[in-house]
Amino acid sequence: MQTLLKFWLTLLCLLPLVGHSADQFPTQQTFAGQNLTLNGKGVRTKAFFNLYNAGLYVQQKSTDANAIISGDQPSAMRLEITSAMITSENMESAVRDGFKHSSNIPDIQPRIEQLIAVFKEAIKEGDVYDFIYTPSKLAIVKNGKPAATIAGHDFKQALFNIWLGERPVQASLKKALLGQ
Repeated sequence: MQTLLKFWLTLLCLLPLVGHSADQFPTQQTFAGQNLTLNGKGVRTKAFFNLYNAGLYVQQKSTDANAIISGDQPSAMRLEITSAMITSENMESAVRDGFKHSSNIPDIQPRIEQLIAVFKEAIKEGDVYDFIYTPSKLAIVKNGKPAATIAGHDFKQALFNIWLGERPVQASLKKALLGQ
């Protein structure tokens, strides 16, 4: 009887955490005045640790990574930090590695530095980052507050390549974001 009681108490304590995570990725979401649909969501893991949840929002669902990357339509990537292992330093390193593997566009380096500047502010578990693309610019929002705007369709392509490109940061996350 005591074991059953412990089980139910544990379950009740975990329910708010499950609900919190699910709320971050509604099926429909408005970003910069655009109604977008959740294409897919997944978890970024490393060495058996969950680092962040990610959700990809598009105008029309698609399993074609290249079409999403190259598309000049509104889209968004949402990241919810789920681990205290994600620090400003770790995020900077991950972003630099991600762009190194995903992009061969040399003239975006100053814009990569703009993105990294957003991560200089302390990162904590529960933070939510939205990377919202509208034709010709990418707006970055942290916890509902504007953090930066970075120009260029080429920058959006390089950024989305990190998760959806030929050499994604994690193959299983790419599949999840594509709804597969």
